[in-house]
Amino acid sequence: MTTERNDNDAGAAAPSNFIRHIIDEDNRTAKWGGRVETRFPPEPNGYLHVGHAKSICLNFGIARDYSGVCHLRFDDTNPEKESVEYVDSIVDAVRWLGFDWEKDGKAHRYYASDYYDDLYRFAELLIERGKAYVDSQSAEEMRLARGSLTEPGKPSPYRERSPEENLALFRRMKAGEFKEGEHVLRAKIDMSSPNVNMRDPVLYRIRFAHHYRTADQWCIYPMYDYTHCISDALEQITHSLCTLEFEDHRPLYDWILNELADAGVFTRPLPQQIEFSRLNLTYAITSKRKLLQLVTEGHVDGWDDPRMPTIVGLRRRGFTPEGIRLFCERIGVTKVDSWIDMSVFEGALRDDLDDKAPRTAAVLDPLKLIIDNFPADLIEHCTAPVHPHHPERGVRTFPISRELWIERDDFVETPPKGYFRLYPGNKVRLRYGYVVECTGADKDEHGNVVAVHCNYYPDSKSGTEGANTYKVKGNIHWLSAAHAVPAEVRLYDRLFKEAQPDAGGRDFLEALNPESKRVVNAYLEPGAHALQPEDRYQFERHGYFVVDHYDSKPGKPVFNRIVSLRDSWGKPG
Repeated sequence: MTTERNDNDAGAAAPSNFIRHIIDEDNRTAKWGGRVETRFPPEPNGYLHVGHAKSICLNFGIARDYSGVCHLRFDDTNPEKESVEYVDSIVDAVRWLGFDWEKDGKAHRYYASDYYDDLYRFAELLIERGKAYVDSQSAEEMRLARGSLTEPGKPSPYRERSPEENLALFRRMKAGEFKEGEHVLRAKIDMSSPNVNMRDPVLYRIRFAHHYRTADQWCIYPMYDYTHCISDALEQITHSLCTLEFEDHRPLYDWILNELADAGVFTRPLPQQIEFSRLNLTYAITSKRKLLQLVTEGHVDGWDDPRMPTIVGLRRRGFTPEGIRLFCERIGVTKVDSWIDMSVFEGALRDDLDDKAPRTAAVLDPLKLIIDNFPADLIEHCTAPVHPHHPERGVRTFPISRELWIERDDFVETPPKGYFRLYPGNKVRLRYGYVVECTGADKDEHGNVVAVHCNYYPDSKSGTEGANTYKVKGNIHWLSAAHAVPAEVRLYDRLFKEAQPDAGGRDFLEALNPESKRVVNAYLEPGAHALQPEDRYQFERHGYFVVDHYDSKPGKPVFNRIVSLRDSWGKPG
């Protein structure tokens, strides 16, 4: 089976990587009969971030390219931290990124809590076969007896309990007869294993906590390492893709499934765990704990703050699903951890937006420009392309009048060398409009410029024959003051000023960028008041912006800067 794409992203073959090589070989040998089933198994204890986006694109993308299916499974075995809110946010994030979990009319959406009865039954089976036991040590005693990377662990004094005694204790645990921490169920493997994860890991613990799906039905809950591999097998997953931190857990994954296969529960071949490098993105934090800290301590405006690397934050910032998928494709899939610079992420977004974003004019730091010889009651119209590279998308029309708004930095009284914009005696072209000559400026009592004056040349309008007779070096943006739409514009930048905010165990909050959010009152082309939430535009000269889908109101648009026109981070201005 080939790995040609069958979606609308591109017509080229999918990029090759070591995971696809494994799948190609499995298909060649008919290991799974040509079947490819992957899974994306988030825990619903927080909002997904850009690192999850890489896993989503990988798991769902591979299933798509091999005409298989990717399961969406919620790893909900930790009742204290999980909720329906997080489940809903995960569903929305996966769908927004352009993926789904349906095949042949069946929705492959699952929950680990769906398998609680099976997981408990399999645990009893392991106890009966002498492969698991109830340990009555305290958590601290187990920690001390576990050993280290250089010293073997010490067997629990309860390790040799009989299967009958273990089974009775485990059933009493399930019945709620013991306190939290009084007993745990452990796998009976090898306390001297060089892999610490194989030193009799805990399979079940007691938790008197209300579960958002099973309510108070259970007071014992399975551990992730026990649950995950069994969930894969129950769902007949072929390739279980996870990040490199689970590489040392793979022997336990295989041990549990092989023991249950030997007991006749599962048939071989069993799901194969394959690890890949996680996404480490500069100028970002992806630790759920630290992201939660940013929210709870008020350093950001919530999980969907446009500076956050959460998928809801990226969406509100204006990132596109296509741009995120392009980024994940470009960084590829390897087994080597590395850091990806934020500029790569932003570059993929620019490449996606450049072709699709309509153009418009905006003035973010307004200064009044008065054309003294323009009749006070005259209004003319100028035209500009909706997109300079797509004439078929038409033109936009906007008025010019006697009083305009221009950018404040488009005028200086004493120009530096190489400055071609407005200063007394200099000529510039009003983009898509007339050539004007600056005649001076008005100042307030503090010496601040409050208005600039100029005269225009009536035969110099862009698109007319006379325009060609005027040769000027400067070309500035403008808006008619009487017709421009006032708007709030939020200029977002990177949340951290250091590439690796928490490197070396330092306090990541010390690396917060105080200039990561700046709010300005701006003016936009007429018609901006009619834009819809999540409409994206290129503000000519300024960058790409999106209509905020929460705070924009009819007639009162709010825009978020998605990204600037080019990468200038850390470079001299």
